[in-house]
Amino acid sequence: MTETLPDVPTIPQHRTTPLDPPPELHDRGPLSRLAFADGTVGWLVTSHKLTRAILADSRFSARGELRKSPIRDNLSDEPTKPGMFIAQDAPEHTRYRRLLTGQFTVRRMNQLIPRIQEITNEHIEGMRRHGPPVDLVQEFALPIPSLVICELLGVPYDDRARFQRDSSNMLSLSKPIEEVRAAVESVEGYMLDLVKAKREQPGDDLMSGLVQLNELTDEEMSNIGFLLLVAGHETTANMLALGTYTLLTNPDQLAVLRSDESLVDNAVEELLRYLTIVHFGTTRTALEDVELDGQLIKAGEPLAISLPAANRDPMRFVDADRLALNGTPTGHVAFGHGIHQCLGQQLARIEMRIGFATLLREFPTLRLAIEPQDVPMREDMAIYGVHSLPVAW
Repeated sequence: MTETLPDVPTIPQHRTTPLDPPPELHDRGPLSRLAFADGTVGWLVTSHKLTRAILADSRFSARGELRKSPIRDNLSDEPTKPGMFIAQDAPEHTRYRRLLTGQFTVRRMNQLIPRIQEITNEHIEGMRRHGPPVDLVQEFALPIPSLVICELLGVPYDDRARFQRDSSNMLSLSKPIEEVRAAVESVEGYMLDLVKAKREQPGDDLMSGLVQLNELTDEEMSNIGFLLLVAGHETTANMLALGTYTLLTNPDQLAVLRSDESLVDNAVEELLRYLTIVHFGTTRTALEDVELDGQLIKAGEPLAISLPAANRDPMRFVDADRLALNGTPTGHVAFGHGIHQCLGQQLARIEMRIGFATLLREFPTLRLAIEPQDVPMREDMAIYGVHSLPVAW
């Protein structure tokens, strides 16, 4: 049973600077009591070591019906829908993950490099035709991963306005819950129609491949497609935009990358660590009593794991709050850890490497078109980033 107690702090949400997580996160120590949005008392985890331990421990469940949110008090406690593997434990999660892992191998992702470069070049030319200033979010950061994931899944890119609007509503922290649920149902319905279309006329894409396996129901495939579509464009789009903002507001680090493009792989890892856009907690629930860091986590208690805090943990990273593109950011948990580690992480890395390298090469005088403090940040969204990024050159 979970408990409710007065005077337990909630999760820190206010940033004092745009690129740094709330300072109170580390002030509370590696493991501290936390009041979740519905009043339930659980735990806040900010330690890199504990984060990796919890995410790799089957005694802590990802199941959706057990989930508590530190920022929303109206989550459904219904059983997780078939195919929503992000909110399932083994063996259900294992089954879905096995079917998908072969679609996201490093080799298969590397085969996409020429097409991703081509898409990137097309949007660079589009920016040139438009002329400065342009909103980098709308003209570059959002369309590139959207087009890539659409081609990979077999989703018509002409439908992008619909699913981008719906995914934005789903990730909003300020929209009424009715709008959030309506957006979820809209994407679910869209993906179910797509699956049925693929059964009738399969193509050379991931969803058609799943159809032809004959191992999944239409509902399972549509929910898998739902996860891949939303995650496949929202996360990378925000990393491209926020990463560019970060580089343009850290000219010393921008100069490092401009002086040696071969550092782009390392720069991507450091930006992933430094920014960590999943910023309000990856949640787990204890299935049994577990002792961690000298504290007893009771069965049923929820945990909010702060990935941004873990990636700024001074016990793991030297000078953790400093951006260093030529540093050694290995071991970050921006993609999570354990069996739920991001399935599409190699695709995201490739899109970022190509995106940053091409953008900086083709626009050597790229700069913000407004003052840094006037850039609207996504503090009101479940995925952090910028709402828009006016740039010029």
